[in-house]
Amino acid sequence: MTTRPPDVPPAPEDAVHRRSIIMDSFGLDADHVTVVGRLTDQAPWAEPGQRWVHDMTLAVTVHLPDLMITAAEAGMASFPHAECPLIAPAFGRLVGLSVRKGFTRELRTRLGGVSGCAHLGELARALGPAIVRTAGERVAQTSPHGPDGAPVGAIALPLGSCHVWAADGAGPRKIEAGWRPGTMARPIPPVEEFPRAD
Repeated sequence: MTTRPPDVPPAPEDAVHRRSIIMDSFGLDADHVTVVGRLTDQAPWAEPGQRWVHDMTLAVTVHLPDLMITAAEAGMASFPHAECPLIAPAFGRLVGLSVRKGFTRELRTRLGGVSGCAHLGELARALGPAIVRTAGERVAQTSPHGPDGAPVGAIALPLGSCHVWAADGAGPRKIEAGWRPGTMARPIPPVEEFPRAD
């Protein structure tokens, strides 16, 4: 077991449990990003040296044009059983998986249950939306811009991911009204404030 990592503050002493998940994304080149997820579990009531139950990382490199995972590596700094790290190499099975529709289902097929680790599996599920978000931001930052200031190129929109991105939701309606992701300060104004095309 390791001691508390310096970059994660300790949980309050009266907490029963504290779980934290952090996602960091890094651009590698015009076509690739790396997303690193970290999951920590603290048991504040435990003896010093035993307070960190889990400290696990999962790093994936993604090819942006098709959102394909091209590299994956799992690591464990704190874990409850000596055998826990033996499963880390299995997360290499993420390579070749596209973070598109069906990602979670395919993740369960490849690494669910006894084929994986519940905690690294939770990180892998959380990586999907982080990768899509990173891809959209990266395209907005690196694509050439047209005369209206909007990025030129395909931006992966999170269609079907929440009420804003329903087929008839505010996101698609704002795009129809001329909004381009990455061109306005957040929060994006209500759809009613966009000029009508008629």
